[in-house]
Amino acid sequence: MKILLAVDGSEYSDAAAAEAAEHFGSQANQIKIVTVVRLPFVPTEETRALPDSEYSQTERQMRQEAETTLSAAAAHFQAGKGAEVTSEILIGEAAEVILEEAERWHADLIAVGSHGYRGWKRFLLGSVSEQIVRNAECSVMILRPRNMQFAAAD
Repeated sequence: MKILLAVDGSEYSDAAAAEAAEHFGSQANQIKIVTVVRLPFVPTEETRALPDSEYSQTERQMRQEAETTLSAAAAHFQAGKGAEVTSEILIGEAAEVILEEAERWHADLIAVGSHGYRGWKRFLLGSVSEQIVRNAECSVMILRPRNMQFAAAD
């Protein structure tokens, strides 16, 4: 089975990666761990006033954080347990690029964590997992870590 695991570096995402490893790590599955970097701005006429080094430094820092996120998620999958694990950094809007990658890679399942936002937080911040569930062409598993408090409504 081809499983696309999307992580974002949050404690919820890390716990979801641990759950995914428990469910799928010891079987002969292909696991592709992805994280999405949304660059803070795209170079336009207005941002050209910023030095190139500013843009490059921001992008480099975001990529380093993404690498750390991928490494932490991959650490849950023990080598030699059966699953083939790869990882990749994607650029863009999270739900959109996760869905595109799942289709391109022919994923059988998309696994994502959930922050558990409710009420106004969910309305204002949106829900990547909800967008994926509504639009995916394959099965989706939302991994809710055991024994973890989720964000309450404000």
